[in-house]
Amino acid sequence: MIKAPDTAMLLAAGLGKRMRPHNNDLPKPLVAVAGKALIDYALDRFAAAGVKRAVVNVHFQADRIEAHLSARKTPQIVISDERGLLLETGGGLKKAQQDLGHAPIFCTNTDSILIDAPGGEACARLASGWDASRMDALLLLSRLSESSGFDGAGDFDLHTDGRISFRKGEIAAFAYTGLQILHPKLLDGAPSGAFSMRILWDEALAAGRLHGLVHQGFWMHVGDPDGFRAAETRLRAAI
Repeated sequence: MIKAPDTAMLLAAGLGKRMRPHNNDLPKPLVAVAGKALIDYALDRFAAAGVKRAVVNVHFQADRIEAHLSARKTPQIVISDERGLLLETGGGLKKAQQDLGHAPIFCTNTDSILIDAPGGEACARLASGWDASRMDALLLLSRLSESSGFDGAGDFDLHTDGRISFRKGEIAAFAYTGLQILHPKLLDGAPSGAFSMRILWDEALAAGRLHGLVHQGFWMHVGDPDGFRAAETRLRAAI
């Protein structure tokens, strides 16, 4: 049986500009959707998946995020402090490398909420699909038809062997949900300072080790007020 990662990285340091003015001065990870903060959707999923430790990077309104997390027992929270410089997604991972260990990790954004189909819990499916002999990153993808709050033309083309590549044409069938399993060894040669996770994915892609898995269920991107309203409506209807 494949062991699921017991460490996760939660990317919570962004400025959340696209969510304004809905969130005013509230950091986006603390925006409540259907009565629950975005950051808690991610952490509760990780806790249920057996994650013992979650590294959370903070920048904008860092004190408020830390205060919100102070009472949480599971998973154990480790703060990666980016108050001095916002490092983007890849740079945030690089700064936290020592805390992440050497085994594969879960990694997610905070502006994503997943609804699982029966038997299709996202973390469990990623863990079951992970193969360290073939992969350095396994991204959870969503069909555009099973998504809300995403107005792009798709991110990735999915090939029959499970590998993915960045969209070649005007439209791709799949968007990245923000959740993945990533091997920290990709960070070994990464630069210092601010950089996008795209650099890490490019390395995995060049080696033929960038893979994707299609989510069984519905993905809600909560990156702006329209995405918030769509997610709020769907979740309230399910209560």
